Amino acid sequence: MLGLDDSGKTTILYKLKLGDFVATVPTIGFNVESVEYKNIRFNVWDLGGQDMIRPLWRHYYRNTRVLIFVVDSNNKRRIYQARNELHRLINEDELSDATILIFANKQDLPGAMHVSEVADKLKLHTISQRRWHIQSTCAKTGQGLNEGLIWLTNNIPDKVAQTNSCISIPARRICEAKC
Repeated sequence: MLGLDDSGKTTILYKLKLGDFVATVPTIGFNVESVEYKNIRFNVWDLGGQDMIRPLWRHYYRNTRVLIFVVDSNNKRRIYQARNELHRLINEDELSDATILIFANKQDLPGAMHVSEVADKLKLHTISQRRWHIQSTCAKTGQGLNEGLIWLTNNIPDKVAQTNSCISIPARRICEAKC
């Protein structure tokens, strides 16, 4: 799980793992947890998003089947930086087969961009030959998180699901959760 610092990656990870909101501090390095959903185990690596840590992301690409990219929907100032990082990741050879799930997080905040605006600013419409999905989320309440995982689990071929790997078939949708 990648994204800029303060986008809510660690909060999402522990909401999925524990079912509760956990106050977090900025991740220096990584957190790793297994999250089970509908009999599928996702091994989730939550990597810090600070400028100085981002160059280390590439050391975690190997064997990645799903890239969860988290965006702070309330931070209009950094949305273009998030777009640049996402598109850089999409162009990485080791991630060429990874399915992309984008969580447009912090939808509970009054100034948050609508998920369609986030999709537009991230230029998701330019992503071709890739499987992707954007889901509006509130990490604190958990709204939208299960819907994102449902999209993943509904698109994993049976033979791959049995190996606890995650691969999806092509899809391009924008989903909105009400926070």
